[in-house]
Amino acid sequence: MNEKMRYDVVVIGAGHAGCEAALAASRMGCSTLLLTMNLDTIAQMSCNPAIGGLAKGQLVREIDALGGEMAKCIDRTGIQFRTLNSSKGPAVRGTRAQADKQRYRIAMKDTLEKQTHLDVKQGLVERLLVEDGKIQGVETNIGVQYKSGAVIVTTGTFLKGLIHIGLAHYPSGRAGEFPSVGLSDCLRDLGFELGRLKTGTPARLNGRTIDISRMKIQEGDDPAPFFSFTENTHPLIQLPCYLTYTNPLTHDIIRNSLDKSPLYAGVIKGIGPRYCPSIEDKVMRFSERERHQVFLEPEGLDTEEYYANGVSTSLPYEVQVQLYRSIPGLEEVEIMRPAYAIEYDFAPPTQIRHSLETKKIAGLYFAGQINGTSGYEEAAAQGLMAGINAALKTQNRDPLVLQRSESYIGVLIDDLVTRGTNEPYRMFTSRAEYRLLLREDNADLRLREQGRKIGLVDDAAYALYHEKKREIERELDRIKRTRVKSSEQVNNMLRNRGSMELEDDASLEQLLKRPELTYRDIAAISPLEKPVLPEAAEQVEIQVKYEGYIQRQLRQVERFAGLEQRSIPDDLDYDAVVGLGTEVRQKLKQVRPISLGQASRISGVTPAAISLLMVALEKRRRTGGSQPKTNA
Repeated sequence: MNEKMRYDVVVIGAGHAGCEAALAASRMGCSTLLLTMNLDTIAQMSCNPAIGGLAKGQLVREIDALGGEMAKCIDRTGIQFRTLNSSKGPAVRGTRAQADKQRYRIAMKDTLEKQTHLDVKQGLVERLLVEDGKIQGVETNIGVQYKSGAVIVTTGTFLKGLIHIGLAHYPSGRAGEFPSVGLSDCLRDLGFELGRLKTGTPARLNGRTIDISRMKIQEGDDPAPFFSFTENTHPLIQLPCYLTYTNPLTHDIIRNSLDKSPLYAGVIKGIGPRYCPSIEDKVMRFSERERHQVFLEPEGLDTEEYYANGVSTSLPYEVQVQLYRSIPGLEEVEIMRPAYAIEYDFAPPTQIRHSLETKKIAGLYFAGQINGTSGYEEAAAQGLMAGINAALKTQNRDPLVLQRSESYIGVLIDDLVTRGTNEPYRMFTSRAEYRLLLREDNADLRLREQGRKIGLVDDAAYALYHEKKREIERELDRIKRTRVKSSEQVNNMLRNRGSMELEDDASLEQLLKRPELTYRDIAAISPLEKPVLPEAAEQVEIQVKYEGYIQRQLRQVERFAGLEQRSIPDDLDYDAVVGLGTEVRQKLKQVRPISLGQASRISGVTPAAISLLMVALEKRRRTGGSQPKTNA
């Protein structure tokens, strides 16, 4: 066989999951092939032209800390950057950026094409080659076969994709592109359970027909924040977004057209995203509200297209024109691309392991929307981990599994594998029980070492990380040791900040614990010859001010670590554990948890069931691996 037809890793699909998967595997030294249906739509932003947001920003920074690409790409191609929830605590802040969607796509494609060990080719995969329960490669629709011991499926919304606009519908992976039908059938034939999900996107509007004078302007932050821990410039100019609202007329147009909505007429069978509903759902579910926000977001520097965030719909085109034109500032707007809904196949994620390898076929990995998630960030995080673990498997190394206590990526994957999903899964800070530990600002401190260990963090990035870490440690030590005496100058500053005057001396650390004082105040009281790095100063302030809360969460992690460390053998016979209810037994057999900690998070698995499992595992240990019947 031609050597170019055999690869260590093959990635199917070049969306956000596929790009991260291919880059990770190739950067770890594996010969990698990225196959996409269209080379011109690599890293396409099918929906909103933005990266990040609440909880999603944490995912992007974790991707960067591990050595992924998304953060670097958006920093270089973003046209507006903001920190959301900046007035709230650090655990719930999130960076978000508008992207120049064409520049983002081109930049990511350029990175892929220049990556060593990586080939990027156009091809429609219709069949997976499997022998004796192990992946052997893929075959395209024109009969070309590529052999590989590791294949990653990142098909997005393309598996039997079906677009709906009003009561009209047609097969499509996204607007203007055909779907993948053969691969979906192949997965079913291989024994995978497939379900059906739905998502949607708003219309793209002609900026020349928008009256921005009737809208509220929304500028980005100045200075603009960064996603990547290694980037220091935003090369593109920054553009504003605009805020307007729907109104009772808009809502009446929608209510009067529900018989033409595929969602309400029963044409769409897939389950849609609960937390990103269509405007039809908003109007019907929140009937008491007189208006809903509409954000007009620019799609790039070289286009007049605007994304109408908040007005996703699948109503007929003529109704879309009416409802958009009922919104202040859009009275004469022209639709450049109509809104639509799309249904697609997905594989319920209880069929995969924490490594994202499927349980049914060795060497086959699923990542992105095929696992039931929504969002570029969730897809990219899964793609990165699938790429890492596919590479580690080919190198005969143990998989990398991130814990819930160390990353949002760990929360995301554990939620999918343990609980599954029957609707598009979206990441929220509320899903992370240790969110004060899993902040945006410390993603590198949490994950950089792991990225370095697997070979994805280069020397320059690693040196920056160590410099930041050293400065944090030095400054924390300095403010503990440095004491400030009561003086008129110090007390005057404290009075100006609304803080209690000093009667006796106090350490800088004690002063920084005061909620009304910042690290900048402390640095002014006791300045250094060379100021610390801004990112190190941020860490010092957060670690000091939130020390009590952080220590409390660390104790919680330690308390639950025992359950996480109690592994459950894959061959444990749950039918032999007497006392387990039928539903509990079925769920345990379906998920096959790897630890008591994971078992405890399966819906319906009670503390009593966990106690029975603990007894069964202890008896198994005492009998050297055999499994006696366990009584309640």
